[in-house]
Amino acid sequence: MIQVRRAGERGHANHGWLDTYHTFSFSDYYDPRFMGFRSLRVINEDWVKPGHGFPTHPHRDMEIITYVLDGSLEHKDSMGTGSVIRPGEIQKMSAGTGVRHSEFNHSKSEPVHLLQIWILPEKDGIKPMYEQKTIPAEEKQGKLRLIASPEGGDGAVTVYQDAKLYATALNSSQSVQHELGEGRYGWLQVARGTVMVNGNELHAGDGAAIAAEPKVEISGTDGNSELLLFDLA
Repeated sequence: MIQVRRAGERGHANHGWLDTYHTFSFSDYYDPRFMGFRSLRVINEDWVKPGHGFPTHPHRDMEIITYVLDGSLEHKDSMGTGSVIRPGEIQKMSAGTGVRHSEFNHSKSEPVHLLQIWILPEKDGIKPMYEQKTIPAEEKQGKLRLIASPEGGDGAVTVYQDAKLYATALNSSQSVQHELGEGRYGWLQVARGTVMVNGNELHAGDGAAIAAEPKVEISGTDGNSELLLFDLA
């Protein structure tokens, strides 16, 4: 069974400096039908204007993943980490017992387009940790590239939950397949372009909850599709 979550049905807020869409209930947007999916709690698609950003704010007991699509985002946190996240990279912050951080777009002309993802950890009270990895474009072109998992390693960041995250980029002649094991669920989020997923056409911003489907088949239908696939307990 595949339940499609259309881009236009998401929660939306425009704060001037931040234009944001919420796949699941977040902040002032609340829909009891969309409180998350399995351990996946938040997928926010954000556009941050030049010279603006998120001031220092706290998090705890959450696995937070940032995936930048366009532009660059500076990160600073109370662990002493300072970095810039660009397209082709993935950042993970385990908030655990508590961390404060800020995110800022220092460009004078270019907005930042990103996906921010929250995953509930397997337990509370984890020591706060930070990771950032580069994902070469050729490693996700026409194939599913593991970018986050409980084991980490091999270019993937570590998440403290029984969840795996894959990224892929597809042109109109490419397709990928992923088998969901028994008792596993999938969530697919289209970052850009248009794809077919088990016979369902999905566009940029669309998401899909996948249950009782042993295999996920994804085909690109234009020249520039990019998406994330979550494999969840």
